[in-house]
Amino acid sequence: MEKIYVKDLKEYLDKEITFSGFVDSIRDKKWVMFVILKDSTGKVQMTIEKSEEKNAKLLEIMANITVDSTVKVKGKLVMNEKVKLGQMEIIPEVIEITSLADNLPYDYNNLEGVNIDTRLDYRWLDLRNEKNMLVRQIESTMVMGMRSFLYENDFTEIHTPKLIGAASESGSEVFEVKYFDRKAYLAQSPQFYKQMAMAAGLSKIFEVAPAFRAENSNTYRHATEFTSFDLEFSYIDSYEDVMNMEEDLLIAGLTKVKELYGEKIKEVFNKEVIIPTKPFPRIKLQDLYQELNTRYNYHIPEEDIGDLNAEAEKLTSQYALEEYGHEFIFITGFAATKRAFYHMRDENGELQGYDLIWRGTEITTGAQREHRYEEIIKNAKEKGLGDDVKFYLEFFKYGCPPHGGFAIGVDRLTMLLLGLHSIKETEFLFRGPNRLNP
Repeated sequence: MEKIYVKDLKEYLDKEITFSGFVDSIRDKKWVMFVILKDSTGKVQMTIEKSEEKNAKLLEIMANITVDSTVKVKGKLVMNEKVKLGQMEIIPEVIEITSLADNLPYDYNNLEGVNIDTRLDYRWLDLRNEKNMLVRQIESTMVMGMRSFLYENDFTEIHTPKLIGAASESGSEVFEVKYFDRKAYLAQSPQFYKQMAMAAGLSKIFEVAPAFRAENSNTYRHATEFTSFDLEFSYIDSYEDVMNMEEDLLIAGLTKVKELYGEKIKEVFNKEVIIPTKPFPRIKLQDLYQELNTRYNYHIPEEDIGDLNAEAEKLTSQYALEEYGHEFIFITGFAATKRAFYHMRDENGELQGYDLIWRGTEITTGAQREHRYEEIIKNAKEKGLGDDVKFYLEFFKYGCPPHGGFAIGVDRLTMLLLGLHSIKETEFLFRGPNRLNP
C-alpha cells in the first residue's frame, strides 16, 4: 500500500481512501466527534456523526483511544468549506488502532518552560512538535539545494571512512576506540581523504557525513558529533576560487529554502531568508582588528591574536551590516600558527585561507591546500607531526594538482538560518560532553 500524505490529499477528493497517521486531538461534541489526524506533512480532520447507527462501533473505538496513538482509517475524502484544515474531511467507515500511546511525559505542543534536557531525553516526542518537524524539513531542503548545485557542476559525491588510524589532523581532540588489537579514532573530518581524492585525479568531490570532535565545549554552537558538508576541488589559482565556490553554493541552498519554505520561516520563526549578493565582502584580519577597535572599542585578547573569538565574530557581523549591508563576510590573513598544517602559505608565509562569518558566527574555515610534497612535509614537521600523518603525506608524493576546499556545519547553518538559540534544537539527536542518549 502506498501511503497517502496530507499534502497530497486534494488529489483524492470524493474518493475512497486509506489514511494512516497520529491522533493529534479529539473534540467530542454532543452530535459529532471531530478527530484531527496528522502525519509529517500536515493535518486532516476526520468527522464521525453520532446520529448514524453505523458509526457506533467507530465511536466506541475512538472513546478508548489516546492522543498520539496511531490509526489506519478507511473512508471517503469529501469537500467541506466549513473545515479550516484544507476544506476537506474524512468520513470513516473503518478505524483500526495500529498503536496505543501511553500518557506523554510533557506536552510537546507547548514547550514553554520545558527543560531542554527533558526534551532531549524524549527527542522522538520533541520532534513531533510542528516547529521542530519544520526544522528537519528546512535543513533537508538546504542540503538538497547545495547538493543539487554540486551535481549540476560535475562534482562527485564520495563516502570516506570514519574510523581512522591517525590521531593528528588538527588541534582538536579525537575520540579513541578499540579496533581489534589496536587503537583507532573517529574522524574529525574527511580532510585527508578529500585531498586523497584530489591526488587520485577526481577533480571535484563532496561529502555530507558525520564528523567527531572530542572537545569539552558546552556552548550553543558546539557538538561532539555533527553533520559536515565538505567539498574539495582541483586546478584552482588561489583561495579566491574557493571563496567564489562557497558563495555560489550557499546562494543555491538558500534559494531552494526560500522557494519552498520562505513564507513558512517568516511565519513560524519570524526570520527572513535573505539571498546574499555576490561578491561577499572580504577583509584582512589586521584591518578587521583596526575596524573593531575604532568602531566598537574592542581589542582582541592576546591569546587570540592571529585569529577570532566568539565576541569578535559577533562584532564582525555588525561591521559587515553597517559597512556593506551584507550578512556574510570573508576574513583572510589568519596566522599560520592558528591553522592546520595542510593550509597553503605564500612566499611571505601568509596563510592562503579564510573564515566565513554569518549572523555573528563562523560557519566555515576554507583554504587553498598545500599540494607540494616538500612544503607539506616541512609544515607537518613544524607542527610536530610525524608518523601519525605519514600515510597522508604519501598522497602528494606522486603528483597532485593545486586544490582547495571547505566544510560547513549543517546543523550550525540551520541554527543561524532560523534564529534558534542552540545547536541542540537543530541536530536530529544532539551529542555533547554530557549527552550520549537516546
